[in-house]
Amino acid sequence: MKELTTRALSGLLFAVILIGSLQFKYACITIFFIFGFICLGEFNKLIGQRNRASYIIFMAMFLAVAFWDQLFTPLESLSDISQILLVICLFVNLFLIRDLFSSKSLPALLSNQFINTTFYVSSGFVFLLLIALNFGNYSPEIIMFIFILIWINDTFAYIVGKNFGKQKLFESISPKKTVEGFLGGVFFAALGSYVIANYTASLSFTSWLIISVIVGVFGTLGDLVESKYKRQASVKDSGKIMPGHGGLLDRLDSVIFAAPFIYLFLRILNYVS
Repeated sequence: MKELTTRALSGLLFAVILIGSLQFKYACITIFFIFGFICLGEFNKLIGQRNRASYIIFMAMFLAVAFWDQLFTPLESLSDISQILLVICLFVNLFLIRDLFSSKSLPALLSNQFINTTFYVSSGFVFLLLIALNFGNYSPEIIMFIFILIWINDTFAYIVGKNFGKQKLFESISPKKTVEGFLGGVFFAALGSYVIANYTASLSFTSWLIISVIVGVFGTLGDLVESKYKRQASVKDSGKIMPGHGGLLDRLDSVIFAAPFIYLFLRILNYVS
């Protein structure tokens, strides 16, 4: 009971700080930068990476995007560069998904040459920021509701899986995850998208529904990807910064993995409209 209370209070504090920060552009930039730096540190420990270059790369990428309108012109050039980053990031993430179906360790290229620190962790936070910046028009609602959908998916995946789960999803990587829990998380996230669409006019219901599916599918895959890294490092959690939850990466692994796919969808939506 004490552990459950600690977990609940820790999670609530995290949600309050995050949602509060998202209401203001520069507070959002600050919180994502801090979270990114911490998650990168936790990830580097998982893969045994001690070189500081990954932190420099993250700072350069993130701060360039955050202050692009003040540093460079025209703003359209950010769109071109983000497309290039998106292609590489999606390729790396798809490779990591493929690797879930292999019993072998990750190739040395992915863990030792800054590929994953740059295009998995660092780029995940860059795309979260790009989603919030909303193509030059900062929108706290969109990024805030994406996090809420992630939390809905995670919560109901746990509840449904614990009470009705029988068929394992990826037993070799995450023994507690079940197919029933996964489907339950996606279903309730879809219901959440209906409520969100009726609360905000930022996107249509169809768009929020698609985002909820992306969150459910790629968020779960992101959790599994991080679980494989932890299994290979023989640790339960990525860190201890959040009592009852483990590391910050344990809380954000789903959203940083899903972020490039959500950004791709929003980009297509923006282009079509």
